Amino acid sequence: MGFSIGNAALRLVSGAFILNSGIGKLHLAEEHAAGLQTAAARVIPPLAELEPAKFGKLLSASEIGIGTLVLLPFIPTRLAGLVLGVFSGGLVATYLKSPGMTKDDGIRPTPAGTAMSKDFWLAGIAVALFFRRRRQ
Repeated sequence: MGFSIGNAALRLVSGAFILNSGIGKLHLAEEHAAGLQTAAARVIPPLAELEPAKFGKLLSASEIGIGTLVLLPFIPTRLAGLVLGVFSGGLVATYLKSPGMTKDDGIRPTPAGTAMSKDFWLAGIAVALFFRRRRQ
């Protein structure tokens, strides 16, 4: 399996970012949780049925779990890339489906969408991890 500084760097940066985000949501205000829930429900409609406080706890736990998985060195890199890909795909879909986030072309961010558009870098890291070459 071998150690790769490149893979370690990608996993450290993305895993730590997601883990920190999840920890930051541990005590989310209900209004903030409701706003995040509204955005998430555009991509996964059944999320709208949860209570905002429950959604906030679920989101926090999910981010903590995903960030931890990506950081753990004994988790295969390809699996870490797959999990990160699913997670970042949801974030990118949320960005693309949120009103006012993109310019008329549907891709480039508006000033309001710049913060959400950064989730594309997580998708790029996921692709790099999933499709990495194995050394012989």
